[in-house]
Amino acid sequence: MRVAPGGGEATVLVTEVDGVPLRFTNGVDIDQVTGEVYFTDSSRNYNRSQHEMVTRTGDSTGRLLRYDPRTGKAVVLQVDITYPNGLAISADRTHLVISSTGPCKLLRYWIKGSKAGTMELFADLAGYPDNVRPDKKGGYWVALHREKAELPFGVDSHLLALRIDADGKIIEEMRGPKGVRPTEVVERKGGRLFMGSVELHYVSVVTRK
Repeated sequence: MRVAPGGGEATVLVTEVDGVPLRFTNGVDIDQVTGEVYFTDSSRNYNRSQHEMVTRTGDSTGRLLRYDPRTGKAVVLQVDITYPNGLAISADRTHLVISSTGPCKLLRYWIKGSKAGTMELFADLAGYPDNVRPDKKGGYWVALHREKAELPFGVDSHLLALRIDADGKIIEEMRGPKGVRPTEVVERKGGRLFMGSVELHYVSVVTRK
């Protein structure tokens, strides 16, 4: 859907691609030069309210898609992805970084260059990634909904987010209370981080030194 800058009623742009309904649309990012919209459809079998089933069953029917506002058409770029979730366009606009939630990985899909149209592993993570957003240095912030081997007892903190550099290396970790399970981390001016979650009724602001 598209909403005008001033708000108002949303316009539905796409409901299906290649004859397959969009059942669980999820992450989205826009190429600021071309206006093309890249987005994920996390599963052909489950919708958003059934998101836990996508992980439990190892569902691998997710898709990566691109919508062209100039033609009004959407195309499938990649199929059979295991729980594709958030995504972000690289600073040089050559590839996408996509979170694969169930397997606790980040994937890289090339949109330009000799590898265009191919996907590869970008990073292994210690938790279940949700949204991916650019940092201010060409890398990414990744929100972790929970740790891969998290226990209900022991330490009271867990991983909330990771900062990944442009080569897929983990360069910073953020920890916090286990009751906080972020789905979004966005960096703004001055290095401040805005953290949101579908499970919380507020947005946290983290000031980094």
